[in-house]
Amino acid sequence: MKVEFLDDITDNGRYPDADPDMLIRLYSFDQIEASKLRAAIQFQLVERNDVLDLSTLDFIQTENCTLRFEISKQKKGIEPSFDRNFVCQMSIEDYENMISIIEPFANDENEMSGYSWLYDPAKGKINLLFSPGGTW
Repeated sequence: MKVEFLDDITDNGRYPDADPDMLIRLYSFDQIEASKLRAAIQFQLVERNDVLDLSTLDFIQTENCTLRFEISKQKKGIEPSFDRNFVCQMSIEDYENMISIIEPFANDENEMSGYSWLYDPAKGKINLLFSPGGTW
């Protein structure tokens, strides 16, 4: 699984109809890696109420950024921390919802050609794409 930050999803105007907001994508993964991510979120965030730094997971390769999940009373979403290091702050309930979004990718081979957004960001926030093929 790879983590990558895209700050121009229009590809310099090549896709003018693309939403111009920035996004982080989790891509290039199989069912096993989707299952491992789901389990890591469940254990680290929901059960332990702790931080989950995706770069510390042995099956994740960071391309040009890091992403850390943290528990927050308010859904703040993904914000830059410093130099392409990002922090996603959401409630335990939001992370439980994220787990349910990941679930089909971990259990259904048919989902491996699709994609999903892992949370609904507030206006101006960074989107989080979950896509085996990296597209949407």
